[in-house]
Amino acid sequence: MSPSVDDVDVGPDEPDVTAWWLRVRPKVERDPFARIGVVVGQSGAQALTPPAFSFGATREQADELLGLVLDGTKTATSSALVEYQREGEPLPQVGGLAIVLDGAGQPRAVLRTTAVELTTFERVGAEHAAAEGEGDRTLATWRAEHASFWGRRVDEAGDWPVVLERFALVHTRPAGRP
Repeated sequence: MSPSVDDVDVGPDEPDVTAWWLRVRPKVERDPFARIGVVVGQSGAQALTPPAFSFGATREQADELLGLVLDGTKTATSSALVEYQREGEPLPQVGGLAIVLDGAGQPRAVLRTTAVELTTFERVGAEHAAAEGEGDRTLATWRAEHASFWGRRVDEAGDWPVVLERFALVHTRPAGRP
């Protein structure tokens, strides 16, 4: 599964994530579509590190799904709206940035959100399922896996609110590199 909000117990080492962000920020600023000034502030006093998260529910899933992002197979994710509400987190915004962590909690990539859509489980389409890049990339598999992950049966998840997010890979960090 690939929620936008991390359920993996591999919390980021904040100094490492922040230090890495400070090193890669100049490269990310070159992305003409990243809303860097809005996301992280124009000055040092306003500069914030983008949110950091891992995909999936285990360390292994975090690494597997990160691999799909890094090879360009995974360009989308989805979350149950209730996840954002429960955590008091804002929905992703187009142009927003996020740092993706590997299963060890190390920063490995910067993503830029390219599209956000609020829909229902039953209205998620085959194109989005394929863009998530997981399994056989079919809508049937997406529905079965996500319903299970979110603790629902497919037949009772129909009108459940879902946040669909598309993203672009902006910067990567090879494993084991600063």
